[in-house]
Amino acid sequence: MEINYAAVLLATILQFLWGAVWYTFIFGNAWRKIHSFDKHTKEEQEKMMKGMAPFYAIQFFITLVSTFVFALFAQNNPHEWNIFGEAGFFWVGFVVPTQISAVIFGGTENKSMVKKIAIMAGGSLVCFMIAATIIYIM
Repeated sequence: MEINYAAVLLATILQFLWGAVWYTFIFGNAWRKIHSFDKHTKEEQEKMMKGMAPFYAIQFFITLVSTFVFALFAQNNPHEWNIFGEAGFFWVGFVVPTQISAVIFGGTENKSMVKKIAIMAGGSLVCFMIAATIIYIM
């Protein structure tokens, strides 16, 4: 099977938009508190936000790569697995362990670790399901 590049790109865009909603509107307050963003002045916050563009570009690129790899796996899997099950396996087998390690060894305060892991893991699960949905329907 060939990879549907339009599906990969659309899934990437939708995941990126979901991340914005997840980390801004749904868990924005908790995320800001975990990262002590709320302790900065408005001017400092604005300066920090203006410097985020390169990081958003990197995030978009790595989301594109992970979506492509998932699509490659899903479309060339010799088994008759359900694509949503495959997304769940990718999430639980690769994403969650990596996120847990990043939080544990990334300088997160102990009191915020579980909340941060839950926010990150929940957002990434939805992202994988978005990718699975777009790849499945296209």
